[in-house]
Amino acid sequence: MSFSFSDHSHRRYNPLTNNYVLCSPHRAKRPWQGAEELAGKIEMPMYDPKCYLCPGNERAAGGHSNPKYQSTYIFENDFPAVQLSQPELAEDLLFEEGEEELVRLLKKKLMRVRSVQGNCYVICFSPNHSLTLPLMTRAEIVEVVQAWKDLYIETQRKAVQEKAPYSYLQIFENKGLAMGCSNPHPHGQAWCLDVVPTEVQHEFDNMAAYTKKNGSHLLGDYVALELAEKKRVVVANDSFVAVVPFWALWPFETLVIAKNHIASIEDFSEKNKEDLALILKCLTTKYDNLFKTSFPYSMGLHQAKLGATEEEKKNAWFHMHFYPPLLRSATVKKFCVGFEMLGEAQRDLTSEQAAARLQELDGETHYSSA
Repeated sequence: MSFSFSDHSHRRYNPLTNNYVLCSPHRAKRPWQGAEELAGKIEMPMYDPKCYLCPGNERAAGGHSNPKYQSTYIFENDFPAVQLSQPELAEDLLFEEGEEELVRLLKKKLMRVRSVQGNCYVICFSPNHSLTLPLMTRAEIVEVVQAWKDLYIETQRKAVQEKAPYSYLQIFENKGLAMGCSNPHPHGQAWCLDVVPTEVQHEFDNMAAYTKKNGSHLLGDYVALELAEKKRVVVANDSFVAVVPFWALWPFETLVIAKNHIASIEDFSEKNKEDLALILKCLTTKYDNLFKTSFPYSMGLHQAKLGATEEEKKNAWFHMHFYPPLLRSATVKKFCVGFEMLGEAQRDLTSEQAAARLQELDGETHYSSA
């Protein structure tokens, strides 16, 4: 018997995070008796008078109402995870009066804390309460991409010209109850911090190390490899390619990567915006068509930090991560527990198997309108 990637366990290296993923494709054959998500299509109205994101409605915190916006709309989050104004964190706050010198010494070694400042935004994709990205037109998604670009440029301007405590803008979307989305109105978020978040910094460090070692960019080389092999490519156009990455953790995880070097969305041309909108619509339509359900996911943009130096821009490369939790059907979700929490990341089907499933799906006609 010879080794088969489709039948035998193996580990796959993720160069972006410098970690391994345990791949156990034979486990997908086991019977499932665990928890299942609720299935079925939920009909949404175009406008919900109780929704705090719909045009003209009062927001969740009260005291403010949304304008009657006609396209993508951004406002500062009423319940921000980070704040611009807060008391200064004193260095000795962890220490208590009268505590033993040994405790104080150990705290200095083991307990490290720092203040963090920033701002958070809500990005309403559309005034239509019933839409999700796959149900929006390409023109409507272009407006979302433009809103992302405008927010990046504006926060960068504040960081550079006004010395605002902004270093990185993390734009993301949680879609669906399975991903903890608290409001079905189509929207995403953006958290702007005075530091680069840990996951993003790991990518910057590993991409820089790859360039130093190989004289080329990690994601540039990876795009060339995927386009040559075509095994894991889900959809591609002139500007972007969406793949199930070789090192994927989530069952139908995808990575949308700029084909050519683009440090951030600030550098997008009109063609780039159109192409990203097209690939997002196609990919998310395929997701919905996979299990005939509104497919949940967490999605986020990774790009250059705000006010990046030329060297930092060279190391950055615009890409987007999609992390969907569904494993076997609209009701069976993957959980990162047990070995994943105590050992290392693990998945139950190969990236090639997942890509093949997505490749064969229609990316233009949505199942609900077929």
